[in-house]
Amino acid sequence: MGKIRFIIALTALSLAACGSGKTNTEKSQYKKILNVSYDVSRDFFKAYNPLFIEHFSRNHPHIDLHIQQSHGGSSKQAMSVANGLPADVVTMNQTSDIDSLQQRGLVKSDWTQRLPNNAVPFSSVTVFLVRKGNPQNVYDWADLARDNLQVVFANPKTSGNGRYAFLGAYGYGLKANNGNEADAKNFMRKLLNNVPMFENGSRAATTSFTQRQIGDVLITLENEANIVSHHLAPGQFDIVYPSYTVEAQTPVAVVDSVADKKDSAAISKEYLAFLWSKPAQELAAELYFRPSDKSILSANHADFPDLETFRPDETLGTWSYIMQKFFADGGMFDELTTTAK
Repeated sequence: MGKIRFIIALTALSLAACGSGKTNTEKSQYKKILNVSYDVSRDFFKAYNPLFIEHFSRNHPHIDLHIQQSHGGSSKQAMSVANGLPADVVTMNQTSDIDSLQQRGLVKSDWTQRLPNNAVPFSSVTVFLVRKGNPQNVYDWADLARDNLQVVFANPKTSGNGRYAFLGAYGYGLKANNGNEADAKNFMRKLLNNVPMFENGSRAATTSFTQRQIGDVLITLENEANIVSHHLAPGQFDIVYPSYTVEAQTPVAVVDSVADKKDSAAISKEYLAFLWSKPAQELAAELYFRPSDKSILSANHADFPDLETFRPDETLGTWSYIMQKFFADGGMFDELTTTAK
């Protein structure tokens, strides 16, 4: 797949990610934007930002552009922006997090129509990461409800990755039980009974599983699982693809109220639009995100096996309904974790 760019981009980070590389003696206009993003997008944006700055500087040689990053649980990040974190752009992994900013007047209501594919440049799917050789024989969601198994994933109350993990399991429970919600909830109680703790964000959950040696299986996104198994800890873990899983979209938007005030709207729009460029889509594939460019996705088919997937907002209701039913205080997640033990 040509993962060499991944290594080159990360080694170039110390030079390029901080700015365009201009010397202090050159006359230029200093500009800075902040991208507030979710946990497991770190590796992508570490490589993407220098790529974009190189492209941007060719077209705007008089601007010395610097890009700052902030990462954490997706909903926690959205709340930080709502509470005043001056993000020029947000790059999240769930539509509801950007919708919450739109409802507060920070993002304009047409944000999904400003960019292709409803402002989703690439996507991922929820998979399992297990220890090398799969010693616990974990092959599908049903295995996660077995006795004497520990399951790790991020807290769905604060993490988009955690919500996808919960919804992926629940969606499987519905499918396996012919849509019977009571049986699906019983399955979820058994699975949640196997969760020793919930981390606030997905990268923290990854750290607990891989470095602190907590748990037998980590439920996470495909891109995160591949980064761990191929780059961070090669030879130590295997990826398991369940029979039916959830598609995780990664919507992006300009935070209009901030960008207008900082006079960064044009740069912010260009920053997001470049995510659909061929170099950015190829970078996404190299870092194991499923690109929206079908030709690039097809060219990397070996890394992205065909799966039966579902989108939560097409199967379980709108995101606002999902957030209320499953993750609001007193919702299904709270109910099931209270009764799981």
